Amino acid sequence: MKTEIIKHYPTKRKMNAGQVLWLTICQWLDSDYRREGLPNPSDLPEKVDWQRTLPFIFLHLGCLAVFWVGISWTAISAAMLLYVIRMFAITGFYHRYFSHKTFKTSRITQFLFALIGNSSMQRGPLWWAATHRHHHKHSDHKEDIHSPVVSGFVWSHIGWLTCMKNFPTAYKSIPDLSKYPELVFLNRYDQTVPFAYGFLMLGIGWLLQYFFPSLGVTIEQFFIWTFFISTTVLLHGTLFINSLAHVWGRRRYETDDDSRNSWLLTLITLGEGWHNNHHRYPHSVKQGFRWWEIDLTYYGLRFLSSIGLIWDLRPVPKAVLDEGLNKNYFKRTLNES
Repeated sequence: MKTEIIKHYPTKRKMNAGQVLWLTICQWLDSDYRREGLPNPSDLPEKVDWQRTLPFIFLHLGCLAVFWVGISWTAISAAMLLYVIRMFAITGFYHRYFSHKTFKTSRITQFLFALIGNSSMQRGPLWWAATHRHHHKHSDHKEDIHSPVVSGFVWSHIGWLTCMKNFPTAYKSIPDLSKYPELVFLNRYDQTVPFAYGFLMLGIGWLLQYFFPSLGVTIEQFFIWTFFISTTVLLHGTLFINSLAHVWGRRRYETDDDSRNSWLLTLITLGEGWHNNHHRYPHSVKQGFRWWEIDLTYYGLRFLSSIGLIWDLRPVPKAVLDEGLNKNYFKRTLNES
């Protein structure tokens, strides 16, 4: 199992603690920062790197503060609302737009939803799209960086995200996106929006505490629920599609991977749980191929289309739908290879 921690990068000249700390800060602030003399990240081993792990440890430990700040319906409702809004930005735009181009939109709209998606602490839209396109090209094969079939469940869920080998953005694989300087900026300084989001939550919490005391919410409570808890649950909800959606569920299509369809994951991710459908035809804006397959992201995108913010939504071809009808979908496939 991949559990060894990298304490420093192998270089011709070993860095001292101060240099390592400075390198870490630079890489947190600028995702494209590269110190001269360091090896190419693609040549590094697939191991957990503490520099990449600390932000996630911080995010998860922050959730424990709920035992001190308590709960209120206001804080919980706000956390749930922000979960849905940011999950939609991830599923509808990071995934279905930036990664697969299943519809068209304006430059302003793509930047707005990239901004919202970036607040989820799942890095920049270009890194996300490049990584996901690589996944579809090599799904559940040796080159797939987050396959539970290849690397195990834990690594496919969270381990790969803490590995420096997977940190750089493959700009050459996304020329359609890297031509926009505002998206490149957002991707390069991908910690800026989460910081701004955190300060915004503190500000809203302050307003609610002092101007609407009847709501019974404090600054600290609102911040913990909307920043730490909402973001952590959102992160794992998204990551479950990489891990759980490739080991648990049912298969309608005989794809060249182990993707599955799952009602539970669909509810958690606003429609992304129809993962086997998606891997059969990733170019469709709709992932619930049947009328009874709820796809909240698709419904949201249809609404945006109705008001003119997006257009040219790509449908599922009839041939693909007919292919699915010929399969015994309700047969459990947990033991299929």
